[in-house]
Amino acid sequence: MAVFRFFRLPKHQKYDYIPRYWDPRQEELDERLQRIEDIKNGDAEAIKARLSGGFKRGGYQQGNVRFRRSQAKRSNLILLGVLVMLLFLSYMFISVYLPEIAAAIGE
Repeated sequence: MAVFRFFRLPKHQKYDYIPRYWDPRQEELDERLQRIEDIKNGDAEAIKARLSGGFKRGGYQQGNVRFRRSQAKRSNLILLGVLVMLLFLSYMFISVYLPEIAAAIGE
């Protein structure tokens, strides 16, 4: 026995476009050359894009691994120093004020 459907869903359609040739390196090169030309011509939007791109990279040139490592080492040393200082301050707080707090609670 056949079941009748009031709503029939359409079947999916395929998109079978295959590009003939695409070179991502050439496209990236063309975009960079266009950006350089825009900057040379004094385009304000191109200059803003160049500056924001420098901020997004983190202030170091791509490929300068030594600078990035030194910045990471410096950040880790600062973090370690802050951690040691906090541990020392909490030890001092516990050793000085904890007996007074325990005596006040015990009374």
